[in-house]
Amino acid sequence: MKLFEFAPTRSIRARWTLQELGVEFESVVVNLIAGEHHDAAFLRLNPAGRVPVLVDGDVVLTESVAIVLYLAEKYPEKRFVPSDLVQRAQLYRWLLFATTELEQPLWRISKHTAIYPRDRRLPADVVLAREDFAPMAQVMEQHMSGRQFVVGDSVSVADFVLAYTLDWANEVGLLADCPQLRRYLERMYQRPLAPPRIAAAFASVKG
Repeated sequence: MKLFEFAPTRSIRARWTLQELGVEFESVVVNLIAGEHHDAAFLRLNPAGRVPVLVDGDVVLTESVAIVLYLAEKYPEKRFVPSDLVQRAQLYRWLLFATTELEQPLWRISKHTAIYPRDRRLPADVVLAREDFAPMAQVMEQHMSGRQFVVGDSVSVADFVLAYTLDWANEVGLLADCPQLRRYLERMYQRPLAPPRIAAAFASVKG
């Protein structure tokens, strides 16, 4: 099994799942800063030019949430996806919530502060994205009140996805009004098999 990854990205979600599963895998670094995601060999794996990509025999899988679900279902004994239909539906619900309502504003902020060329950045969209994020973070804040995990009484892939997303939000100062989420974030990254946080991952690629 190979994981094509770049440390600070959503690759963290896939790596976290693999580490918690205890599955042996080969890490293949795709240096986005050097433009390696545009290389022809990598584009044959993912024409979108994005990481992570998981290669498991003949299976080539892109999109971090698809990867973590595939891994969880391949190793059901770890119970990272609930067997109960209703609980599993709740897991899908919060996975989608994290990647749409929380992640999309974060992407807009990143694009207009770092990714786009300076002459194409729209500061006003950063303001709007922050405003869009706040009420959705409060929805998750309320959901996590009194909870250790996103769904049920044990860790699931929803936690690996959400914790990374919240770390991203924390990096841009969006969790000040979310004490439950901040505590949850700290607990998740204190797990023995948790990957480095985004700040540490960035530091590692900057040398």
